[in-house]
Amino acid sequence: MKIKLEIKRLPHGANLPFPSYASEGAAGMDVVSAEDVILQPMQRYPVKTGFAVAIPNGYEIQVRARSGLALKHGIACPNAPGTIDSDYRGEVKILLINLGSEAFEIKRGDRIAQLILASVTQAVFCEVTDLDDTQRGHNGFGSTGI
Repeated sequence: MKIKLEIKRLPHGANLPFPSYASEGAAGMDVVSAEDVILQPMQRYPVKTGFAVAIPNGYEIQVRARSGLALKHGIACPNAPGTIDSDYRGEVKILLINLGSEAFEIKRGDRIAQLILASVTQAVFCEVTDLDDTQRGHNGFGSTGI
């Protein structure tokens, strides 16, 4: 299934590619940086992309790390997956963190993350006095094994 998204190029996004799929079966669109940044070890930074997007109601865009950057350099999205809500109209920024031991240079035009369009189901809470019993019950963190 394909859904059209309206995208607005911002002035500092001139001559940069819009997010795109690297292969026919790719789930995520590669997104590039619109600025030069040097991320020091353990530094977090919201990297500009040079575009804004109108996401249809009932959808979100999830922001995920690129596996190669994570494996080779420790570059990750600290709140992965990040969420861009359908009513947000500002510049898309990619929050990155350098978990590596060396500074990492991002150049304008470098692929920095993946964007995934996903449908959203909103919950409606209904307060009750008791919840149904399950085998797991109140057992939480680590209760089902390592």
